[in-house]
Order: sequence, then C-alpha cells, then structure tokens
Amino acid sequence: MKIALFGYGKMGKEIEQIALQRGHEIVLKIKGTEEYDISQADIAIDFSVPNAALSNIVSCFRNNVPVISGTTGWLDDFDKAIDVCKENNGSFIYASNFSIGVNIFFELNKQLAKMMNSQKEYSINVEEIHHTKKLDTPSGTAITLAEGIINNTSKRDWQLKERQTQINAETILIEAKRVPDVPGTHIISYESQIDSIEIKHTAHNRKGFALGAIIAAEWLNHKIGIYTMKDVLNIG
Repeated sequence: MKIALFGYGKMGKEIEQIALQRGHEIVLKIKGTEEYDISQADIAIDFSVPNAALSNIVSCFRNNVPVISGTTGWLDDFDKAIDVCKENNGSFIYASNFSIGVNIFFELNKQLAKMMNSQKEYSINVEEIHHTKKLDTPSGTAITLAEGIINNTSKRDWQLKERQTQINAETILIEAKRVPDVPGTHIISYESQIDSIEIKHTAHNRKGFALGAIIAAEWLNHKIGIYTMKDVLNIG
C-alpha cells in the first residue's frame, strides 16, 4: 500500500518503521499545515493533532482515500466526519487505541462490567497514566473504557477526578496521571469494604499502537464503509 501519514511525531515514525517492514510505502508525511496531494495515497493514517484531524479526514474522503484515525481530542466533530464519509462512499476506522491488546482489554472491561452490575457495594474507578507530552486529558482510551462500563451498568456518566464538581453513585471517576516516558497504562478497579477487583493493561512501548494501525489499514484497504477495531479483529 501507498500510505499517507498525518502527524510525524514519535507515533508517526513508529508507524513508518512498521509499515516499511511489512512491505508498504510511505508517500506522504504531513507534519503540519503544508499543502499536499492526498490522491497519490492508497490509504491515510492520521495521528495528528485535534485541531487538524477533521480537515485531514474530510480531505481524504473527498479524494476517495480510506482513513485510519487514532487522533483523540477531536470527537466533538466526529459526526461531521461520518456524514462526509457517507456522502462520498468513503472508508473509515476510528479507534481511541489501535493496540490489539487494548481492544481485547475493552471487551474484557465490558464483560466484567456486566458481571459486576448487580454488585452495588462496589465503587468503580478508572485510572490512566501517560507521558507528560500527551495533549488530551483524560485519554481517549480511558473514555472508551468508561463508556464501556456505562453501557453495561447503571452508571450514567464519567468525570475527571481532578475536575470533579458533584459526584453521585451514577458517576465514574477517571484519574489521569502524567509521568515521563510512560506509553500508556489503564486500570479498572472495583472496590468494596471487603475486597478489590482490578484489571490492568500496560503498554511497554508504542509498537503495539503502530502495529494495530497498520493491521487496520491492511484490513480496510479496498473496503467501503465505517468500521471499528472489533471488525478488524473479529472480537466482541
């Protein structure tokens, strides 16, 4: 495949390395707001910044280029992107996290939430730890985990612990920590007075995220429609 990369930071460079190892070609590296010809690409992978994501994605759809997007912090515009994708018979996969392990963790989180829903003595907490250069708080992965719990329990919303206003029994607290050189750790804990239950995913480096994005791109190539990593991995 001929791949266009939106965003060429540490993640973009990791994707480039894995793409080349798997026999693909990088034809564009978009680092900022420079002009580009997206039509030369077979597929685009977007790990840019929140204020550029929608423009990048829409440009691809209008030029019949499928898009893999892992940029977080732009989802207020997600429905706009979906509308443009449908208007142009485009191809799109968005994921808050492309790691295969994390996507299995998402499903494990949902199943545990279903089992714990009737156990009202337990409080539920989400903790995420990332490197200090991460732009969004909480992480998109933490939000996806919280939403997985909300969709399978009596919980109704989530709040960032550092910004909490009024907390009730229907609210999940997300605690976000920023520590140098941590690729990403996510912990779901159920706490009662008598015991604790915890599931945890720890990324050791960025390779899992990058490999998952390339696998998603290989799967999406030549398809039309809007998909998720559950489709790519045939899980859930």
